[in-house]
Amino acid sequence: MGRRRALELYRAPFPLYALQVDPSAGLLIAAGGGGAAKTGIKNGVHFLQLEQINGRLSASLLHSHDTETRATMNLALAGNILAAGQDAHCQLLRFQTHQQKSKTKAEKAGSKEQGPRQRKGAAPAEKSGAETHREEVEFSVENLQAVQTDFSPDPLQKVVCFNHDNTLLATGGTDGYVRVWKVPTLEKVLEFKAHEGEIEDLALGPDGKLVTVGWDLKASVWQKDQLVTQLHWQENGPTFSNTPYRYQACRFGQVPDQPAGLRLFTVQIPHKRLRQPPPCYLTAWDGATFLPLRTKSCGHEVISCLSVSDSGTFLGLGTVTGSVAIYIAFSLQRLYYVKEAHGIVVTDVAFLPEKGRGPELLGSQETALFSVAVDSRCQLHLLPSRRSVPIWLLLLLCVGLIVMTILLLQRAFPALL
Repeated sequence: MGRRRALELYRAPFPLYALQVDPSAGLLIAAGGGGAAKTGIKNGVHFLQLEQINGRLSASLLHSHDTETRATMNLALAGNILAAGQDAHCQLLRFQTHQQKSKTKAEKAGSKEQGPRQRKGAAPAEKSGAETHREEVEFSVENLQAVQTDFSPDPLQKVVCFNHDNTLLATGGTDGYVRVWKVPTLEKVLEFKAHEGEIEDLALGPDGKLVTVGWDLKASVWQKDQLVTQLHWQENGPTFSNTPYRYQACRFGQVPDQPAGLRLFTVQIPHKRLRQPPPCYLTAWDGATFLPLRTKSCGHEVISCLSVSDSGTFLGLGTVTGSVAIYIAFSLQRLYYVKEAHGIVVTDVAFLPEKGRGPELLGSQETALFSVAVDSRCQLHLLPSRRSVPIWLLLLLCVGLIVMTILLLQRAFPALL
């Protein structure tokens, strides 16, 4: 069998840092840029239309939104509202798709255009005389509110996420503060110091609990601004006296087949780079007690990002060396791995949602993971359906084996039966 390879879906004209998937419209949203430096590299958010063509998932550019001098480093999605981390600020964007009927040439001759339209995707027109119409797609992006979310000497928003009902969003950055904002007004409702130094990641649970991880080697669970508990991974898992570990990422996920169940997943990486790097670890935690359930090594490549599928069945990982992997969440067993799929740091990964247009786009595959990196590429990673043997077939095989055994014994030892 040849080396497994990822499929390149799209190549942007700038480095890519953040990724989201809109399940209702089947949109892949990728963002990044070259920042404020006058290098000629643009900054933008690209909206890609996902489609199944000849049994293969493909993506085409639907709309390009220019973010001027601000590169988007992180994204969160709530319906048609995007929260984009741009330098020290959070910018809310609202995108909309409009279906309009275009006029025939005869009708257009007697009317004036209302100005240039944005990117259109037009379906072929049917010839039916002067009454011919065709559907055109207009895509628009509107800048809503923006607010400064980090106030360190070198400010940078590092992470943003919405709560379960999309009424609030939480931000964290280099000053170590968590700030919670109303949506869409971005009125601040909460602010507290969570870590000494940078916040690396945060996750909001459906019960209102907030988990934060930072460069101070701590992972903390909060109820509003009150500390509930801290995670104690090294006390329960592998310990290396000379190698301090820090938490790189944290994500909540459902427990498959348990609607009320909740898991927290974290990634632990060595705090310092070593010539012979020790392994990184994946850990699953009980979402109610925050006690560790299991932890496993996920290799010696330093993990850069983590994603959890909608149902909580799969975990997606990207590494600083460009590799991408898919794990099963229950056992933390690796199911898929492409070494150096990007060849440079993977900045974000996201699963194709399991609702909306997700199942239609997925086809016969079990899951699909998208990855973006500084190399400007968006890649697709497909996990084929794992074939399972039906129970009735196993029972039939067992009965067949028993019958064959009896027949062989009767032939070999006629007096035995």
